[in-house]
Amino acid sequence: MKRQGGRHGLLTWGAGLLLLAWGLPSQALPVLRVGVVDGSQPCSYREGGAWKGLAVGLWTRVAQTQDLPYVLRPMPSIRAMLEATRQGQLDVAVECINISPQRFRRYRFSLPFQEDGQAVLVVNDRISLGREFLSAVMSLSLLRMVGLLVLTLLLMSAVVWWVEGHAAQACASGRSRAHHFIKVFTILLTGEGDDAIVDTSRGRGVLMVGYLVRNVSSAVLVGFLTVELVEEARGRANRHFETLAEVATLRVGYKAGTVSEDLLRELGLQPAPVGRQAVPGRVPLASITSAINLLRQGSLDAVLADELQLRYLKAQASSGGLMPVLAIAGIRPESQGFAFSPRLPATTARRIDLAITELKRRGVVQQLRREALAAPLADEPSLSSAN
Repeated sequence: MKRQGGRHGLLTWGAGLLLLAWGLPSQALPVLRVGVVDGSQPCSYREGGAWKGLAVGLWTRVAQTQDLPYVLRPMPSIRAMLEATRQGQLDVAVECINISPQRFRRYRFSLPFQEDGQAVLVVNDRISLGREFLSAVMSLSLLRMVGLLVLTLLLMSAVVWWVEGHAAQACASGRSRAHHFIKVFTILLTGEGDDAIVDTSRGRGVLMVGYLVRNVSSAVLVGFLTVELVEEARGRANRHFETLAEVATLRVGYKAGTVSEDLLRELGLQPAPVGRQAVPGRVPLASITSAINLLRQGSLDAVLADELQLRYLKAQASSGGLMPVLAIAGIRPESQGFAFSPRLPATTARRIDLAITELKRRGVVQQLRREALAAPLADEPSLSSAN
């Protein structure tokens, strides 16, 4: 009986060990709760029921290389996702999250996988470009050049008039002196019919000098028109900003809960009143891709977001008579990475950081950036009520 009891105890003990060993993987590798935010193209967005984007693609490769089970949890904004991560409701926040000094003091981050700054996007139409070109044509610089050419030709015409004695010819022909002088000036200007106004060697010498001045001036004018004025008109139409403070006079779209919103608050830009398009203010966007339609409708003057996001819009948006341009870029460049919960085990965080380092070294992050920028632009809702 003791032997049977001993065998029974050994079997029970062995079965317990097997059950314990069977349960160890689930304890060692818990399912990570991963937060994601929609409408943040090209970093993270949902399309056709699947999550896509640079940050989502990078996390997928990190999880695959490290055998990390996870489940995605949609969040309304980056700010809400960061707070959920800090409070332990999420284990990892996956986005192109700017690691600003304020956030670095408050949250826990992974190693950065890229660096990006803020930028401002505006759009131009072809009518405004033509208007600015006409304005450039009427510039003082061009008027001075044309005036100098006309004055030089008038002086040359006066010399020809004096050398060839056209005053006497006008009296003999019975026509006015003004008629003869205009004829001399016209021939000097066009270069046709010089035999009708000069007969002497001195007159032909003056005429050659006049032609030389006219040809050189014409070449200078053509170069000025094709280079200086065209570039000046494009520069005016492109509305490049000298300082970020100029943004405070516009209606600016932004993604709620981002560093862009914090920057607009620093500039003193208040929420834009609904229905009053001429009043400056900040306008929240449900999706960064909705900005193009709002700019086309005149509901927005500009968009403030990560430079990568705006370059994505600029590359993907169909023109439709609009020309998206970056009015200012490179604002406050910051590292970007994932956010960790304080409760995430240090070993798991280290594995994630190691995978990010390896993927960066292999050029995977750059490849994901190129793929994200080449992704087609999808239609999204226009405005967000979230803050």
